[in-house]
Amino acid sequence: MRTPKTLATSLLSLSAAALLALSAAGAASAAPAPGKAPTETSTVSSQAVVDTGGAEYWTAERMRNAIPGDVLAERANQRSANPKAALNRAAEAGTPTTVEAQAPRLQAKGARTKVKASESPVKHIGKVFFSLGGANYVCSGNSVSSANKSTVATAGHCVNEGPGAFATKFTFVPAYLDGSAPYGMWTANALYAPTQWTSGGDMTYDTGFAVMDPLNGESLADVVGASGLEFNAERGLDYKAFGYPAAPPFNGESLKSCSGTATDDPYNPDFNTQGIPCNMTGGSSGGPWFIGSSATGYQNSINSYGYGSNSTTMYGPYWGSVVQETYITAAES
Repeated sequence: MRTPKTLATSLLSLSAAALLALSAAGAASAAPAPGKAPTETSTVSSQAVVDTGGAEYWTAERMRNAIPGDVLAERANQRSANPKAALNRAAEAGTPTTVEAQAPRLQAKGARTKVKASESPVKHIGKVFFSLGGANYVCSGNSVSSANKSTVATAGHCVNEGPGAFATKFTFVPAYLDGSAPYGMWTANALYAPTQWTSGGDMTYDTGFAVMDPLNGESLADVVGASGLEFNAERGLDYKAFGYPAAPPFNGESLKSCSGTATDDPYNPDFNTQGIPCNMTGGSSGGPWFIGSSATGYQNSINSYGYGSNSTTMYGPYWGSVVQETYITAAES
C-alpha cells in the first residue's frame, strides 16, 4: 500500500491533475546544478556550493513565501528509477556509535523572545531555505557536532532532488522566530547525501548534511552549539522531534515538537523507517529526532514523510552505516 500525502513529505497519493499542478508550480529540474559537478564515493554524493549572496537573497518576503519541502520528496519518489531499490541496498548493520555534543563558545548576541508556541526557540535548531529548479523551498535542520564545527543535518530531499540536482542558495537560520534570525543567516559551501538518495530517491536514505561557511569569523557550533549524534542504535526508542511546519494548520513561524515511541512503517516496510505520533506538516522536513524527551539528547533521525492529509504519524529514516558514512564525510570536510 502506498498512499502517503503531506506532513514532512507526501508520497505517491497525488492525483495526476495534482502532479501536473505541482509541476507547473515549479517542479525541480533533473539537470545538474550550476557550478562544480557532483562528486561521489561508494555511498556519498556531494556538491560544492559556488553561488554567492544566499543570505542576502532570503528576504523576509522570500522566506515567508517559500514552498514547504514536502513536495520535493513526492517528486523524488515519482522519479525513482528503481522502485525495488531495497534489493540493492548496502548492509545497514553496524556498531552502535555516538558523537558527543559541542557547546557554544560565544554568548548569544540576540535577545530571546518569549513566544506563544509549542516550543521556545532552540539555538541549534532552525529553518533551512534553498532553491531548486527556479523555485524557493523551506525545510528544517539542526546543527550537529562535527570536526569542522559547521555541519547541519536535514532531510535528503532538502539538499538534493533525489535523483537529480543539488540545491542552491542553501541557508540555515538557527532559532528562527517570526521572521527573525537572532544568530544570523548561515550559507552552505557544500552539500552531502547518500548516493542511494541522489541516484534513486530511496526513502530509506532521506538524510542530508550541509557544511556552512563561517559567519563574522565564527563557526556555527561556536555560536549556537551542536547536538551529539547516534548511529546504528536499537529500534523502537522514545524520541522527541522538532520542526517548523509551514503547511496548514501551521504557518512555519515558530518551532513545534512531537514525542513518542518509534514503530516500524506498516505500509512500506522496505523503507526501513520508523514513525512516532506527530501531526507536523510540510516545512518540518529535516527537523531533528532526539533520543529521549528533550533537545539535549543524541540526534538519531529526521522528519521525512507521513501518510494522508491528516496524518498523525511522522516517519524518519534509520540512521545506519550509510547515513553514518555520509555524516563523517561532511563533518570532516
